[in-house]
Amino acid sequence: MADENGTSAPEAQPQAPVLPKMQILAQFIRDLSFENIAAQKAVQGNAQPEIKVHVGVEGRKRPAENQYDVIVKMKVDSKVKESEQSIFLIELEYAGVFVIENIDEKQLHPFLHIECPRMLFPFIRRIVSDLSRDGGFPPLNLDNMDFMQIYRNQLAQAAKAKPRADA
Repeated sequence: MADENGTSAPEAQPQAPVLPKMQILAQFIRDLSFENIAAQKAVQGNAQPEIKVHVGVEGRKRPAENQYDVIVKMKVDSKVKESEQSIFLIELEYAGVFVIENIDEKQLHPFLHIECPRMLFPFIRRIVSDLSRDGGFPPLNLDNMDFMQIYRNQLAQAAKAKPRADA
């Protein structure tokens, strides 16, 4: 349709997609335990340690609009390979408070359990490294974690724990 000057009206521009938005409002150590078992029980020797890391993630809505708590629970267990004697144990719950906007409701749960922990992980790595070093051991530098696989494992465990309806 032309206006009175003979030019056509501009066509409606397609709207740009609304991008997800995430902001960390706070992060903190919710619970922390370091047990130096080697010192308590006088474990001797320079044996090669076997280190096992267990990780879990919880996410939940806060009362404020678009705010969520995400808690990464980590247990680091170090034992002497040959004798299975414990060397040290670290238990850490590290939490973040996030503002999350423009996320589809179906994508929110995976977002809380994958993307948010990825943002917290560098701080968790630093805490674990400092704890092990301050405890008298070489600093334990955790490898990067695949939070997508951790999420899938948690879903699989939840499915196993859920009683079947047809049983």
